[in-house]
Amino acid sequence: MNSTSTSGVGGGGGGGGGGGGGRSWASATSVSASGKRIRKEMLEFNSEPPPDCSAGPKGDNLYQWISTIFGPPGSPYEGGVFFLDITFPADYPFKPPKVVFKTRIYHCNVDLNGNISLDILKDSWSPALTISNVLVAIRSMFTNPNPCK
Repeated sequence: MNSTSTSGVGGGGGGGGGGGGGRSWASATSVSASGKRIRKEMLEFNSEPPPDCSAGPKGDNLYQWISTIFGPPGSPYEGGVFFLDITFPADYPFKPPKVVFKTRIYHCNVDLNGNISLDILKDSWSPALTISNVLVAIRSMFTNPNPCK
């Protein structure tokens, strides 16, 4: 029965029970674990967003988000609206999200392509951190740059 799987690519047919094709769903299981974590963070973010930040999925892709950060008062970025792309890896939260400024910004911790030099997005990442923590850290870069990075 399962040997003719030409229509199986579209996910049709059969029932929900279990069994055949377990190998093809192995990655879906790990993705859904990360997806579950991302959904949880999204709900927490929506109920208690960090100050002057917004974020959420682009369309239906839970792993691709867009974020907006408003420049903090009293900083050179005051009044600015900054857009960022956030890409969650399949093994999130064990690997950090990739966050890139889409709005051009002159900042010592942001390169010409919008890549951010921030410890928690690299070596200091911990699965205990959330996207809210990341956005708060990025926003704090506006008032506390680290030119050594």
